[in-house]
Amino acid sequence: MEADVIWVVVAGALVLFMTPGLALFYGGLTQTKSAVNMMMMSFAAMGLVAITWTLWGDAISFGSSIGGLFGNPADNFAAMASFEAAGDELVWVGFGGTFAIITTALISGAIADRAKFSAWMIFVPIWLTLVYAPLAHWVWGDGGLLVEGGLIGDAVGEAVDFAGGLVVHMCAGLAALALVLVIGPRSNFAPTKPHNVPFVLLGASILWFGWFGFNLGEAGSTDEISLNWLNTMLAPAAALTAWLLTEWARGKKPSPVGAASGIVAGLVAITPAVAHVQPIGAIILGAISGTICCFAVDFKYGKYDDTLDVVGLHFVAGLWGTVAIGLFGYEDIYGEGRTGLLVGGGFELLIAQIVAVVVTLVFAFGATYLIGMAIHKTIGFRVEDTVEETGIDSAAHQTEAYIITSEEPATR
Repeated sequence: MEADVIWVVVAGALVLFMTPGLALFYGGLTQTKSAVNMMMMSFAAMGLVAITWTLWGDAISFGSSIGGLFGNPADNFAAMASFEAAGDELVWVGFGGTFAIITTALISGAIADRAKFSAWMIFVPIWLTLVYAPLAHWVWGDGGLLVEGGLIGDAVGEAVDFAGGLVVHMCAGLAALALVLVIGPRSNFAPTKPHNVPFVLLGASILWFGWFGFNLGEAGSTDEISLNWLNTMLAPAAALTAWLLTEWARGKKPSPVGAASGIVAGLVAITPAVAHVQPIGAIILGAISGTICCFAVDFKYGKYDDTLDVVGLHFVAGLWGTVAIGLFGYEDIYGEGRTGLLVGGGFELLIAQIVAVVVTLVFAFGATYLIGMAIHKTIGFRVEDTVEETGIDSAAHQTEAYIITSEEPATR
């Protein structure tokens, strides 16, 4: 087996491990009475997305383009074409599936404490089919809308997104915003304390660890692997530091949740740009993402109830990281690609990035809103008020995160 295939296998396992890490991160942030449900939404995404992706999601993303809008689902239905081709084809199907899994799971944090688990199970395969897979085709597929050969890509230049600023993080953040507007706020919409801070820190640590597979899995050379590895360390480090300093500057204490959130903000921001900025660029990109996201997570109050700050972290940092490529990135840092505006280039790359951001914003938000509303108006997307009040864990899963008894300890 070739070394590059072995690396993709390892990278895919790292990316898959990110979703249990996300479950810990989200589970620790939420309330005790709904922690199991929050974690189960991530695990449900692992099962549903893996199956849907293999059956037709991969083909819609990477099959022969139909009008630049989506790939032909018949090209690789149930991964049969990849199976017949042998070699490393099936490994790439699986690797792409891990990206789809974590993207879908990210959305769940926005609707914590109040979403029906049955509605989530219906939403996941529909959203993957109609939103994530087509957008992946637009950005990463041959002939997709935003790449060379696509309508918009040919008109304004190809969008640059190495590992998912558009496809993963903006897409998930916008989908989260659409769902919270459909479902509405919690009955006790107010700042809440995480029920398990060690879970939050452990989850963030697993995410950072798995992100090296996320950002290095498709690196095409030793030079690129080296750059991506260092940038994946630097950006979240800078964002973590910037978040804590921003909390200090705002008259707050530096918090462990802020540290964990800063790590995530930096990881999100570097994802699209990881192969296209120098190490100093990664530090700048991360520091800015940590600062702006520290403010962005507070923007929701009185406006929309994004329970665990999916919008404030993933949409905002994903948007910043994508646009930042047009400011101080290189489409191909080792070749003759377009250069960002602030590092000696012109407006060409920046315009392509901004157009891609706008297209993603309109499509991901609009399509998710329609899907969410259709589910909400039929079976309902929100639990009953009494279930929300008492906690979803017992009602939806017949279990609780913690069993607390009032029995007195035995005495001699």
